[in-house]
Amino acid sequence: MDKKTLLAVTLSLFVLIGWTYLFPKQEVPVAPPAEREIAEETGTVQREMTEAPAAPQKALQTPWIDARARDVVVETDLYKAVFSTQGAIIKYWELKTHKDKDMPVVLLEKAGVIPSLGMILESPDPNLLQRVVFTSSSESLLLSENGRAEGELTFTFSDGNMSITKKLVFNNDNYNIDLSIETLNTPAYKLPVGTDFGVFNKEQREHRGPVMLANTDRIEFDSDMESPEYITGAINWIAQEDKYFTAAIMPVTAIDGAEVWKEGPEAEIALKVSRQKSDFVFYAGPKEYDRLKEFGVGLEHMIDFGWFAFVAMPLFWVLKFFYKYMGNYGWAIIILTTAVRIPFIPILNKSQQSMKKMQKIQPLMAELKEKYKNDPNKMQKETMALYKKHKVNPVGGCLPMFLQVPVFIALYNVLLKAIELRGAPFGLWITDLAVKDPYYVMPIVMGLTMVLQQKMTPSAMDPKQAKMMMLMPVVFTFMFLSFPAGLVLYWLVNNCLGIVQQYFVNKKAD
Repeated sequence: MDKKTLLAVTLSLFVLIGWTYLFPKQEVPVAPPAEREIAEETGTVQREMTEAPAAPQKALQTPWIDARARDVVVETDLYKAVFSTQGAIIKYWELKTHKDKDMPVVLLEKAGVIPSLGMILESPDPNLLQRVVFTSSSESLLLSENGRAEGELTFTFSDGNMSITKKLVFNNDNYNIDLSIETLNTPAYKLPVGTDFGVFNKEQREHRGPVMLANTDRIEFDSDMESPEYITGAINWIAQEDKYFTAAIMPVTAIDGAEVWKEGPEAEIALKVSRQKSDFVFYAGPKEYDRLKEFGVGLEHMIDFGWFAFVAMPLFWVLKFFYKYMGNYGWAIIILTTAVRIPFIPILNKSQQSMKKMQKIQPLMAELKEKYKNDPNKMQKETMALYKKHKVNPVGGCLPMFLQVPVFIALYNVLLKAIELRGAPFGLWITDLAVKDPYYVMPIVMGLTMVLQQKMTPSAMDPKQAKMMMLMPVVFTFMFLSFPAGLVLYWLVNNCLGIVQQYFVNKKAD
């Protein structure tokens, strides 16, 4: 590989990783999810996405608390949920098996003006149902592995003219609710996920906010949107997402579409419904691929593995396979990094041998440059003849690096976004592979291995370019200081393997 190509490839890899981490993409086409039956009354749904003209929106006012309202607690082995009979909404949703600073993760907590699963009427008084008190079929519901495995909760309201029935079915072994809503003499309504989602780190670089799968596209929305958007067509699901968790609504029966709008500081997303009886599935829990895929509506695309998802998925499965036997994701990462490098050993050896040959003919290259400095065409012709004479492929060291880029980026995204690494310890001071090394030991060691690797690797660069390349370990070290420990571990192990391989190549060449 010539000096310019080596520099370009190294910088490109740096830019790809840095850009992916700092500026994740906002919209990703995905493969169509599994087919499902959706009852439709008026034929094929039109598939189009339109943006509503900017117009003042009637903000929903936070309703007062009715003294007659009661809390209904639903508890399973996986979560604790609190519903309110005022509006028949979710007030609180706590995940028992996931911790945040040694406390259970609170996924939903009624803090915004849009409550989860609160019906918003398409009428002059949109938050009418946020004020009324429903009748509940039960005051509490307790499910467990050794006790009751399934339970049902029904909220009803009637004022003699308008009536609403909300039926919710819970299961102890999952995070989802089968939801059925039946109305009489009511206008169309919106069913929101809720602006109270995600009491997590708002400085995270990954997308946080509304997202949906529509027309086989994953579409993300941000809180800086200027005007509402109305989406019609094959909407598989809508959700609010965090890096590791999500709350989603999946329509089972036909819907009119969806709407995304700004409500206070946050962006809200809701399904639009005009049927008298509609069925949905509500999910509030971790973004675990296997759980999400079981729904068969493409909810697994909630986990966005980036540009090279087709490479990331096999790596993800292999990582979990190694963890199954090792019981430690740190060691699973080490084994996976080693396994991923093995197929590249032959071509990396050829690459390093080619670079070694390039280094040896540098004096001859310098002579040609001096001799034909005023005749570029002749210099190029003689240079190619020199390559042929010494059996040197000038791009021989380039191809392996390009082949590894998709693997690097894919594995990077897996380690960055897989919830399996959240809270997973490695050993000693590394108690969570999903957060940065608290003492910065691994990033610094990783930087030192990059320096050693550069010194061992043959180079055909001039002194100025060589000095520029020596800055790369410094840049990478500072960038990796804030990276999750799992990512740093992967890069460190990969560097160590590269050093060992380079040692044997150099020894053989000598």
